[in-house]
Amino acid sequence: MNGDSMAPPPPLESEVVVPPAPRLPPVGGWSRAIVLRVFALLLAGFGLYQSQDGLGAVVVLFILVVPFERLFPRHAHQPFRRPHLGLDIGYAFVSPVLQTVGLIAAVFVGLLSFTWIPGLLLRPVVQSIPEPYLLFVGIALFDLAGYWTHRWYHEVPQLWKFHAVHHSPEHMDWISGFRAHPFDGTLIAPAFFFLIAAGFSAEFSGLVAVVQIVLGLFLHANVRLKLKLLHPIIMTPEFHHWHHSREEDAIWSNYSTFLPLWDLIFGTYYMPKDKRPTLYGVDEVMPMTMGEQLRYPL
Repeated sequence: MNGDSMAPPPPLESEVVVPPAPRLPPVGGWSRAIVLRVFALLLAGFGLYQSQDGLGAVVVLFILVVPFERLFPRHAHQPFRRPHLGLDIGYAFVSPVLQTVGLIAAVFVGLLSFTWIPGLLLRPVVQSIPEPYLLFVGIALFDLAGYWTHRWYHEVPQLWKFHAVHHSPEHMDWISGFRAHPFDGTLIAPAFFFLIAAGFSAEFSGLVAVVQIVLGLFLHANVRLKLKLLHPIIMTPEFHHWHHSREEDAIWSNYSTFLPLWDLIFGTYYMPKDKRPTLYGVDEVMPMTMGEQLRYPL
């Protein structure tokens, strides 16, 4: 018996041990990677700090709305753990960072829009308005600008790609309102610059921004409210659900943020009495991961 006959059999393919890949430095080097990570942490911290008031309002909204979604759902068949719920929860967690990125872009858009120039020209007129009426005038002016900005996001193809991310949920509830691209809505910045230049306080503009975010989340809620008489006067979830519907008659409708008045004036009001919205989402192929959605319009 020779020595070769006692040699162990070659290892099976499943037993082959693959050595670990070498740890390569990040693209651009460790210095660049560290700087980017520190910047990301600072950006996240700044976003959380800046969003404290809005975050508190969102928590209150959660406590108030979620029980109503369970007790009085618009779509009773919709499960609590609906498809892509995790995606929207992810958007909710990173929303302070995304909003900060959007805010930086919005500042540049607002400055370059030069809407602060007509605002300065109207400042004497605004200052002559009695205090009790100033709030209503400010909301009406902001909502008029918001109406046309929102409408352009639907009608201009390049802008729609950013806004389509927000319209991609096929199941509506309050947390679906978080799904949005950070650059979606930056065109509303000129309205804020106009208001501040016209003499409305920065506190008023900040309050409008917080109310806009919180109201927007409420309008997405899966809640059945019988407010038919108030539909032409105030915003309701049903009004905004029709805006998110992909049914043919509802696609180009209901752009207002606070007052349905502007949709009534410009012919885009849609609130049929004999049916309710059931189909949501977009008619285009939309990726369903956050990273792909953030890259989708670019």
